[in-house]
Amino acid sequence: MKILWKGILPGALAICLAIVAPVTAEEPKGHDDREGERSVRLSVSEIEEFGIQISQAEAGMIGPTIELAGEIVVNPDRFAHVVPRVGGVVRRVDAGLGDHVEAGAVMATIDSRELSDLKSGYLAAIERLELAKTSFEREERLWKQDISSERDFLQAKQAHAEARIEARSAEHKLQALGFSEAYLRKLPDQPDASFTRFEIRAPFEGVVVSKHITLGESVDEDSDVFSVTDLRTVWAIFAVYQRDLKWVVHGMRVAVQDREGGTERTEGTISYVSPMIDETTRTASVRVVLENRSGAWRPGMFVRGSISTDGKPVAVAVARNAVQSIGGEDVVFVYDGAEFEAREVRTGQAAGDLIEIVTGLEVGEMIASQGAFTLKTQIEKGEFDSGHSH
Repeated sequence: MKILWKGILPGALAICLAIVAPVTAEEPKGHDDREGERSVRLSVSEIEEFGIQISQAEAGMIGPTIELAGEIVVNPDRFAHVVPRVGGVVRRVDAGLGDHVEAGAVMATIDSRELSDLKSGYLAAIERLELAKTSFEREERLWKQDISSERDFLQAKQAHAEARIEARSAEHKLQALGFSEAYLRKLPDQPDASFTRFEIRAPFEGVVVSKHITLGESVDEDSDVFSVTDLRTVWAIFAVYQRDLKWVVHGMRVAVQDREGGTERTEGTISYVSPMIDETTRTASVRVVLENRSGAWRPGMFVRGSISTDGKPVAVAVARNAVQSIGGEDVVFVYDGAEFEAREVRTGQAAGDLIEIVTGLEVGEMIASQGAFTLKTQIEKGEFDSGHSH
């Protein structure tokens, strides 16, 4: 549908208005008082003031539209239960419920005797490895000089291998807790007080949606102390009836709207269609991934989904908002350059924001595609005329 209003049409409107026969002092403006006439005459400024958009009627594609009911849920791929990994006593809490945290941000700090033992064991294993390495190198040198026995050499070699395995095991335990190799290299130079400190960090950027940790309490290594979710993307889960599944395929676009009367609207793509049908509801689940950087789509919201399938061509299709009901009749407001006439039409199929016009309107005619409700209201009230003022 071509939008001709904005920038180009005002000049044409001025010309059209200039050639309209002047209104006499006795002739009323706006509503035509002749019985059966339903038209509204507006100036260019009034059209702009009331937000009326003029478009050209065109042919279109209309197909079956599948309406779905669903719910917004968190993206489980971006949801995490944060655990301490080691037991200890909570020394400090830095994150609260509802806080936004960056990836790697410190959320809480605990004092852990277990962590102290692991770090001390690692340093001891490193020292033993150094001693075993020195002894092995000495025995190897003496053995090559036929000063030491092969038995002493092999014992030193075995001790060195065992020390290396022990050191590597101690290192892996600390790496499993999130300590990097760079940190472990600096560990011998760290103050003793830091050996018990363990920082609980955010796994990724997100919002704290649950918190079960308080200052001074004792926590276990698997305690669920925080839950963090990244709400920049969410999932809309819809239920599709068995009869409609033949129309629904991966990759289709879905228009999503707040089901509780809100104004939020967006679009997403079907990323998953369940291969199973629920035995109770006789529906299959469909997942649509939605961008949610504004935070408008909250988990738990009920939503409506609309899928426009491949349709058939129709002679005339207009925006749904362009069709209004007056006196029980469907009408569109046809614009002739001077006034809007409420013309009766017969509608057909509808899909998405488009509706088919079967009779009453021809391709190329200009209509009010936005703001038609305003024209309808004023006609019904009989209060609208070209001399309208505020």
